[in-house]
Amino acid sequence: MTSLIDADPDGFFGAYGGHFLPPHLEEPIAEVAAAYAEARQDPQFMAEYNALLADYVGRPSPLFLAHRLTAELGGAKIYLKREDLNHTGAHKINHCLGEGLLAKRMGKKRLLAETGAGQHGVALATAAAILGLECEIHMGAIDVAKQHPNVVRMELLGAKVVSVESGGRCLKDAVDSAFGVFAADYADTFFAIGSVVGPHPYPSMVRDFQSIVGSEARTQIQEKEGRLPDALIACVGGGSNAMGLFTAFLQDESVKMYGVEPSGKDITVTGDHAATMTLGSDGMLHGMKTLLLQDDAGEPAPVHSIASGLDYPGVGPQHAHLKDVGRVEYVTASDHETVEAFRTLCRTEGIIPALESSHAIAHAVKVAPTMGNDEIIIVNLSGRGDKDIDYIAERLGIEEPEPA
Repeated sequence: MTSLIDADPDGFFGAYGGHFLPPHLEEPIAEVAAAYAEARQDPQFMAEYNALLADYVGRPSPLFLAHRLTAELGGAKIYLKREDLNHTGAHKINHCLGEGLLAKRMGKKRLLAETGAGQHGVALATAAAILGLECEIHMGAIDVAKQHPNVVRMELLGAKVVSVESGGRCLKDAVDSAFGVFAADYADTFFAIGSVVGPHPYPSMVRDFQSIVGSEARTQIQEKEGRLPDALIACVGGGSNAMGLFTAFLQDESVKMYGVEPSGKDITVTGDHAATMTLGSDGMLHGMKTLLLQDDAGEPAPVHSIASGLDYPGVGPQHAHLKDVGRVEYVTASDHETVEAFRTLCRTEGIIPALESSHAIAHAVKVAPTMGNDEIIIVNLSGRGDKDIDYIAERLGIEEPEPA
């Protein structure tokens, strides 16, 4: 039986994964794989990484019982894994510090990455600053406009931000652009992929760095409730925050898992959603075999999500495998449902969540009332919504108050 957790030696999770690369990228990606295989077994490397998580990021992040949300919905208790309280405001810092440390270990001088919502870019720029590395971030022009506060943060942290005008001008195009730069100059550059996607070893490496989320949550819920949860919920674009939460529970059959992807404006219209797990088919993207929204020629289809970090036409190969074997149920939330969930959490708990995380909240809103009040849900609150405030204000027609 294929492992739920570990890829095979060629980087496959069941039928998905691997490394499909042009010849000139085979060597630099193999170099990353070899360096990571060595570093993860090095106690000194892991001690330095864990010290940064504790003293710089502020881990462990709290597991918070959302009393008022639970009471309003009825049914299951809802706990929030508060990754929004991490330094830089999201789960992304967990793997950015790991990749930054690996880059430094390899003697690289520059970190290169793509970003959608901007949280990966901010986290990587932060890691570059504390580790003394250069940083370059590629971001789709649409996302640059939607996520302006994060663009400012990246630049303040010393990163060079490249606005990508090609293609759909969103996350997929930012990945393409960053890969192009890496192909031209990889001797001194480490490509720090921002999710559990791409060629082996990235899906496993990013998941390993993110698995601290679920490891903490597993300990915390047993301390608070004396048992494991009944369900886990996390949003899925590429899928790093979901794999971060799910990994520690994959072998616990009693724990149900939901991955929530964007049905956007209209799931029946190509280009109006990013429901890869629901409507995708087997394909190739960014050096991996995975599920993909694609046209008849196998080219990635245009996608949409109100959350910039989820507007990706593919998904991490481990997620595709977990769907294949039925271990995780993949569901959707629309833009409208996501905004309503965003507003609900603001009003009930005084927490402004990222729009990405609001997809997970939206599914909790649906499923909690169908469960007993003795049951438990953990939602990965993967990021905070500071970056989304201007966009939400415009969407909801919130105006500045008139002067007295």
